[in-house]
Amino acid sequence: MQNTPFTQPAIGVSAVIFNEHQHVLLIKRNKAPACGLWSIPGGKQEAGESLITACQREVYEETGLSVEVKHIVAVVERNMPPFHYVIIDFFAVLTGENTQPKADSDVSDARWIDIRSIHEYDLVPGLLAIIDKTWRYHTQAAFGLADSEHQGTDFILTP
Repeated sequence: MQNTPFTQPAIGVSAVIFNEHQHVLLIKRNKAPACGLWSIPGGKQEAGESLITACQREVYEETGLSVEVKHIVAVVERNMPPFHYVIIDFFAVLTGENTQPKADSDVSDARWIDIRSIHEYDLVPGLLAIIDKTWRYHTQAAFGLADSEHQGTDFILTP
C-alpha cells in the first residue's frame, strides 16, 4: 500500500495462506500504516483490477509467491488517519513450484510462521482472529464467500 494519505477510503486485499507444515505466510510491513507489524500479504486494489487479480498481484509483489485465490474470509475496515481502508481478506493456496517467500516491495520480511507460535509476533490489530478462524475452516471444501460466476466480481456465500 502506498504511503500517501487518502481523501476517501481505499480498497485493500490480502491473503491468508497456509502450507503443508501448519504454517501461515506472514510479512513484516516497512511502511505506514502499521509499519513494523506483522500481517498477511496484501495491498491496495488498482483501478480496473479485479479483487482476485489485485490479491494475486500483491502476494506476488511482496513475497514472490503465486496463489490461487479461493474465498473471502473477512472484510475489515481500518480508519487510521490519514489512512482509511476497507480490506477484503481472502483464503488462497499456493500454486507453482516456488514455496519460499522472499520479501520485496513494501515489506522487510516474509516468512512461514508455525500457527502454534503466532502469538509471539506483533500482529496488526484483528489479524489473529482471522488467521485462527481461517485455519479451523480451511480444510473444508467450501467456506466463506466464493466467486460464484468465476468472473472475480460477485462473491456469494457458499452452501
